[in-house]
Amino acid sequence: MAHYSEHNFTPENSIGYLVRRSEQLGTIALEPIFSRAGLTKTQWSALVSLHFNGAQSCAEIARDLCHDKGAITRLVDTLEERDWVRRDRESGEDRRVIRLILTEAGEQIACAVRDEVVQLWNHWLKDWDAADVDRLTELLRRLRDTIQNGPEQGTPA
Repeated sequence: MAHYSEHNFTPENSIGYLVRRSEQLGTIALEPIFSRAGLTKTQWSALVSLHFNGAQSCAEIARDLCHDKGAITRLVDTLEERDWVRRDRESGEDRRVIRLILTEAGEQIACAVRDEVVQLWNHWLKDWDAADVDRLTELLRRLRDTIQNGPEQGTPA
């Protein structure tokens, strides 16, 4: 049985709308943290992808952030100019492969911003039960995995 119908599909009942709106509001509130650190949300997301998610190339960051590879290459150029990322062209037999390495300065900025982001998220969740936070996180991972492993975009199951 389908969950949504024309009668109950409203923004306040739409998972997509609620997730997107929460992300938008969170981004607005987090922007001063990124600004103080001298970077953008996308730049920080790329640093996070390298540091916490194990990405090692522009293509992996692009997949992780759902961005165009060309845009990520330009973003990595900026991160390299700031000495937050280093390109390693000697990472194996295939010289075409360029591995990205977070520099010490990149690690420091990623972790410093992470600490401020953690403080803000803890503020937002201060009245939530730990079990509710754990359950929401579990459900969002499940939703991500369902969408990620589901049928092609625009194709109903």
